[in-house]
Amino acid sequence: MAAQRGIVIGGGAFAGLALALALRQGLGPDLPIIVADPALAARPSRDPRATAIVAACRRLFDALGVWDAVAADSQPILDMVVTDSKLEDATRPTFLTFGGHVEPGEPFAHMVENRRLIDELVIRAEAAGVDLRATAVTTFDSRADGVSVTLGDGSVIEAGLLVAADGARSKLRERAGIATHGWDYDQSGIVVTVGHERDHDGRAEEHFLPAGPFAILPLTGKRSSLVWTENRAEAARIVALPDEEFHAELEQRFGLHLGEVKALDKPRAFPLGYFVARSFIGERLALIGDAAHVIHPIAGQGLNMGLKDVAALAETIVDAARLGMDFGQSDVLERYQRWRRFDTMTMGVATNVLNVLFSNDLPFVRSIRDIGLGIVDRLPPLKGAFIKQAAGLSGDVPRLLKGEAL
Repeated sequence: MAAQRGIVIGGGAFAGLALALALRQGLGPDLPIIVADPALAARPSRDPRATAIVAACRRLFDALGVWDAVAADSQPILDMVVTDSKLEDATRPTFLTFGGHVEPGEPFAHMVENRRLIDELVIRAEAAGVDLRATAVTTFDSRADGVSVTLGDGSVIEAGLLVAADGARSKLRERAGIATHGWDYDQSGIVVTVGHERDHDGRAEEHFLPAGPFAILPLTGKRSSLVWTENRAEAARIVALPDEEFHAELEQRFGLHLGEVKALDKPRAFPLGYFVARSFIGERLALIGDAAHVIHPIAGQGLNMGLKDVAALAETIVDAARLGMDFGQSDVLERYQRWRRFDTMTMGVATNVLNVLFSNDLPFVRSIRDIGLGIVDRLPPLKGAFIKQAAGLSGDVPRLLKGEAL
């Protein structure tokens, strides 16, 4: 492999750290790989949230040597139930069920607490010789032959490629002049962890209520993570309630099928929106994760979309480097953009349609969607195709998402 300048990754969350590990695996120990993010100073992580890691992304973490360390603390999703009802309805009829396996013995997703996964990624990155800097990328100057990256501590790095993994409000995307298109929903997602008396048996539930989906996602022990969609004003009201009044709102939506339920942390509301960057690449620049796209959480695919970016970009860079090519040049990066843009747009359209269909209480729309769910439930091949798509195993799948090392 021809000698090349290193790679700077601006952003040290899931996508940035996973990309650093993948590149270290594929490019060997000699190429400098730097991850810059002020959040790296805050260890261990205190992120109270949990995430559904689909089968393809679990395979990625397995290939990177991360999964074994978090597997014992992960909860496989063994079953999925979808209901559609009004908030005041006494019963919630089940319209759709999914068995939770994409292959025998392989669940289509696992729930993992964010802090466990992010801490393990940091440990593995340090052990692999990734240069972790607890500071931000403040500016950069791209040229045909490289990019000069200036960090918040004043240091300047001459690199072959800069990767923007700095989230939905990406300063790097903004500095590159890459616009986004999309919109804000008049919705917020309330996130909270709850404990309950009875075991969930690995079952996930998605209740489609008039304000939006109310998802119950199983965690280890008698706990579940909730992702609860409301319009923004109502979400702000609910999270500001005293504990006793919040419990009443929670119980009305959660029900008593798992016994008494109790919030284990403070509920937080996050505004929801949809946007896609007009380009996933710039001169000596690639966007991944939320810097490239943000979608509605109705299908639980947000983080997984970012990890798919990681797998595609890492494979693109490694393949180019092994051919002696300059991995930061535009034709190499264009391969990454082609690979990811169609899937991103398709998922964005799908989540928008689902949100329109399921976040309202119009009787005609409810009838149509319930008939549709019933048809899917009675067609095993169609259900199998949905599970495969949700698990990230359809289409042109990068090697890491198949569990294959680079």
